[in-house]
Amino acid sequence: MNAIITASELASELAGETPPVLLDVRWQLSTAKAAGEPAFDGRAEYRAGHIPGAVFIDLDAELAGHAGTSGRHPLPDTEAFGATMRTAGVSADRDVVVYDGGQGWAAARAWWMLRWAGHPSVRVLDGGLAAWDGRLETSVPVPRAGTFTPAPGAKGLLDADDAAALARSGLLLDARAAERYRGDVEPIDRIGGHIPGAVSAPTTENVAEDGRFRPAAELAERFKSLGATGDPDQVGVYCGSGVSGAHQVLALAVAGIDAQLYVGSWSEWSSDASRPVATGPDPQ
Repeated sequence: MNAIITASELASELAGETPPVLLDVRWQLSTAKAAGEPAFDGRAEYRAGHIPGAVFIDLDAELAGHAGTSGRHPLPDTEAFGATMRTAGVSADRDVVVYDGGQGWAAARAWWMLRWAGHPSVRVLDGGLAAWDGRLETSVPVPRAGTFTPAPGAKGLLDADDAAALARSGLLLDARAAERYRGDVEPIDRIGGHIPGAVSAPTTENVAEDGRFRPAAELAERFKSLGATGDPDQVGVYCGSGVSGAHQVLALAVAGIDAQLYVGSWSEWSSDASRPVATGPDPQ
């Protein structure tokens, strides 16, 4: 099954006899804000209008555990995640479609987590809510409880040691902006730079101006030029805290390439002063 779905395809499936479960994961990265500037409230955005039938999922509270030495968005408790998904109506035998406001990062995090936890059929709405031209609703649905029970496996998930090894022996892609990779700026984490050996590959370059993914062949060519060989055990991704990195893993999936995600990412790596840090445009 494709990893993404178009708005027209989604509209058709929602009108069918067995519509997919819809999850709304609108979220924005929190950085230093000007005094008095309100924080983004995804739940308020959801209540103001969402695709009919969609259930809101809070990335910070439900797709991540408490921030700490394991990073800003570590994996949540598996049982708690399963309970959240079941409350949203998720079952293993029913398709799931996830969307966000259009950036795709949050939706990709939900997509990655469900896939890692064993769900067989999850897709992301390409272009997010911005691509949807159907009606919106403000009522909050109460779906029938699902039966999904997470069964995560080690495949697809990297820890810090795995990421370091992959940077030496395979391909570790850094999905952050190039200036953060180089260490020119670091607005969030303790120190700037990148994991030695990692290759800069901003995930923003995987999408067109309208936020939709570039064609699969174009993405495949991009990743090939960065060193992807097609071996799923030899391609990994990290970012700041495992959110935009999930979007890169999704882009790789669109290109037909399986990849692994270092969820702790730079927020975990940089929190330990004993770990090496590289700066500048070159991997080493």
